[in-house]
Amino acid sequence: MKRFRVVGSINMDLVVGVDRFPLPGETVTGTGFRTVPGGKGANQAVALARLGAGVDMVGRVGRDSFGDRCLEILASEGVGSEGIGRDPEAPTGTALIEVDAAGENRIVVVPGANRGVTPEYLEERLDGLPEADILLLQLEIPLESVLAALRGSRAVRILDPAPARKLPDTALALVDYLTPNENELEALSGLPVRDPDEVGKAARLLVGRGAGTVIVKAGRKGAYIVTGEKFLHIPGFEVAAADTTGAGDTFNGAFAFALGGGLPAVEAVRFANAAAALSTTRPGAQTAMPGKAEVLELLGR
Repeated sequence: MKRFRVVGSINMDLVVGVDRFPLPGETVTGTGFRTVPGGKGANQAVALARLGAGVDMVGRVGRDSFGDRCLEILASEGVGSEGIGRDPEAPTGTALIEVDAAGENRIVVVPGANRGVTPEYLEERLDGLPEADILLLQLEIPLESVLAALRGSRAVRILDPAPARKLPDTALALVDYLTPNENELEALSGLPVRDPDEVGKAARLLVGRGAGTVIVKAGRKGAYIVTGEKFLHIPGFEVAAADTTGAGDTFNGAFAFALGGGLPAVEAVRFANAAAALSTTRPGAQTAMPGKAEVLELLGR
């Protein structure tokens, strides 16, 4: 079985339920509050572990109760933590998340200790760890650290460009699979993304700048696979969504897992669509992620 590594963020999610999102300057009454371990990096590591993958996490938390809890959860899920250090000053990263009655979310991330995942820190934490077969990264740690991890790995490299920011061509050229959602694709390409034709045009621009394959996550619509020659739409799955938080991270973990199991990209995306859809049927990010049997059951329907 392939060995997976996630380099990225570890956060504590502070989640508030609302009937609707407040307007600027408006106060609304929440329907509930919970704290849930998250961070795009940790989420993707847990998604992989839930599916049965051997995965280690490289990141940083603070010396605080949130950091304690995040490490406990990762250990309980079977995620290797030798690559995780504790920042002596900065607090564990946090994400402030509003979830409305339709299951849609709005998120504000405060990086905290994630900012301390520097290139020098990565070199120190990766020293002695075995080489991974598949590497997953996101953009909730410093960009120079993402670039250092990409350059230093011979693995299959999957980059989730979130939160969206402009990426240099030198970064795109190091990525085997780039996995933006539609909003992120628009931000990365500078082109409008309002329909499938525009998805293809924007994604091909990124391929032309060096990205290997662009996998565009489109929520309930499924996903698109775009290369220089190929444009495919892989439909999503109809489910009763309760909370979309972490669905994109579930997709990335499941896509990597399926690739590592030898599936071609089309079937890996279909597997990832099913896993992401299931994750929206329950509240939370890591708490909602499905196991392999559940994903296979949905695929078999």
